[in-house]
Amino acid sequence: MVPVKGCRSCGSSQSERVVWTPSAQFLHGLATSAGYRLAMTAAFEAARVVKRYGSLHALDGVSLSVRRGELFGLLGPNGAGKTTLVKIGCGLARPTSGSVTVNGSSPRSIAARRSIGYLAELFRFPGWLRADEVLSLHQRLAGSNGGVAERGRLLELVGLSDAATRRVERMSKGMQQRLGIAQALVGDPALLILDEPTSALDPAGRHTVRGVLEHMRSRGVTVLLNSHLLSEVELVCDRVAILLDGSVVAEGSPDDLIGRPGVEIDTDDGVKHYAGVGRAETPAIVSSLVAEGRSIYAVRQARRSLEQVYLEAVQGRMG
Repeated sequence: MVPVKGCRSCGSSQSERVVWTPSAQFLHGLATSAGYRLAMTAAFEAARVVKRYGSLHALDGVSLSVRRGELFGLLGPNGAGKTTLVKIGCGLARPTSGSVTVNGSSPRSIAARRSIGYLAELFRFPGWLRADEVLSLHQRLAGSNGGVAERGRLLELVGLSDAATRRVERMSKGMQQRLGIAQALVGDPALLILDEPTSALDPAGRHTVRGVLEHMRSRGVTVLLNSHLLSEVELVCDRVAILLDGSVVAEGSPDDLIGRPGVEIDTDDGVKHYAGVGRAETPAIVSSLVAEGRSIYAVRQARRSLEQVYLEAVQGRMG
């Protein structure tokens, strides 16, 4: 009910009231607009973030944006500022200047904290608790009502279904690491922040975690992954950022950073390298070498790894 005073266009008096009912089209447009704005909001965004500890610059103007549903990797040597940025994103530290938002909200807000699942690099669960009890504890802390079904689903997801009643102190380091990932998933967080989640895992364990990350991405969960295992990052991440001395020195998809693959051709005159050459150009190169009288023994694609890109970025910056 909206009062209208002296409305000449509708001929109402001061005492009359006009009832306005929004149309379905109007409500749809409003909902669509709100949903569009939400979808366009970054899951994690850092803008010119500086963090100082006395004279030490842990972060020096870091800016990056992680899109919703993206699997984003943070790379860099020890002391580059990765964990500091993650802690600010979780609301565990405050920036000296600049800002970080999580799904459009301050990391220290209740809304942001409820949307985050976090696994710290160094964590320890009470040794006397069983795996199921660890998850039950974190369900209470997170306010999750998933109960037994959620705990069973998460233990199965990380390959610990048979260890639900095993005490933490009787688990290997790799099993504890996978249990840590399960607790980070309690409550179905929209943003999963993992700090070195595969550091203690064997190849089979890393394969399991890779499957978990791909499963999360398929469900639209955003993952911010801080890792030293560049081969794993290259396999699963949509985009990566390389940090050094508190600054972003490279950012992009693994393929963009690695660049076009080249070709190596074994000939009777040695191995010849052709950088940036794709599949389509290779036959012409081989034909040209044969026309020159060269014997061809093998042709293979030469692709740089993300580790090579990382080392070039870091060593180039360090001089």
